Amino acid sequence: MGKHGDFGHMAAIPANFSLPSLLYSSPSSQTSRSFLRRARFSFRCSSSLPQHGGRSGFMDFPYVSAPHKDIMVDLVSTVESRLGSLLNPCRLPPDVQSYQNDSGTAHAALHLRSGVHSSQIDFILGSWLHCELPSGGALNITSLSAYLNSSTDAPNLLVELIQSSPTSVVLILDLPHRKELVLNPDYLKTFYEDTQLDQHRQHLEKLPEVTPYFSSSLYIRSVVSPTAILVRIETEQLDEMIETHVTPIAKQVLNTWLDVCAFGERVVSESDRVYLKKRDEMSKSKTIEIDLGSNLPRLFGEETANRVLDALREVF
Repeated sequence: MGKHGDFGHMAAIPANFSLPSLLYSSPSSQTSRSFLRRARFSFRCSSSLPQHGGRSGFMDFPYVSAPHKDIMVDLVSTVESRLGSLLNPCRLPPDVQSYQNDSGTAHAALHLRSGVHSSQIDFILGSWLHCELPSGGALNITSLSAYLNSSTDAPNLLVELIQSSPTSVVLILDLPHRKELVLNPDYLKTFYEDTQLDQHRQHLEKLPEVTPYFSSSLYIRSVVSPTAILVRIETEQLDEMIETHVTPIAKQVLNTWLDVCAFGERVVSESDRVYLKKRDEMSKSKTIEIDLGSNLPRLFGEETANRVLDALREVF
């Protein structure tokens, strides 16, 4: 896998980031070195993995704590409930919905539902990844992204928790913009000022357990929104922090996205539709060919990686 902690930059990132991830770079080189030294550490693991794909297997989130699982189940369930008939069933092959490497040191699950033709939804994508490290530690990533199509220019949705130890998690929570904000001040006002999204970031960053997180990827840092939450939470009471602070904020941001973006009505000109389509396609292509294409084989082998990539290319 190359140098320790190098997992690529494949976070569960909506269309103007890259593809919602199976993998993500470790939260920072400093954090990487820290958890790589934890030779005796291992995450709680369920006694048995789901042996099938499908929504139930994806929703098991078998390697994370109860509060971490609860927030992901709640968010995914809310999205699917609110969008309801606007979503098609998940049509990924079972061996793409759930897969692992030959050595059993890396496991992953995918859940993808495309939007019906008449909706503004392109697709929603949920994933979890568990990767054991040579030190005896592990990396757990859970994510949920939602992509809108070119019939609207509203932002997409990103929620991701990257856990590198029982006392440390990186939270990425954003509505990534799909138009250039400097050129479109009304867009900035509608989606980021009027919604008061920045209050959530301000609340978290006032907590002593929370510090800002800066991705090592300049690309990712260039496309986050002005109200993006990118923080590292470090505390012995991590589960309590997730329950008390992360969960309510994530729910509020999700409901804002559903109300204002997914169900909001936007007038998009034909030229803007062409622009949005090109922008989204470029981002997806970058992810498939560069991020996923280079990192999936490292963790899961060529055969499994090709199977997953081929299935995703059919959707993208």
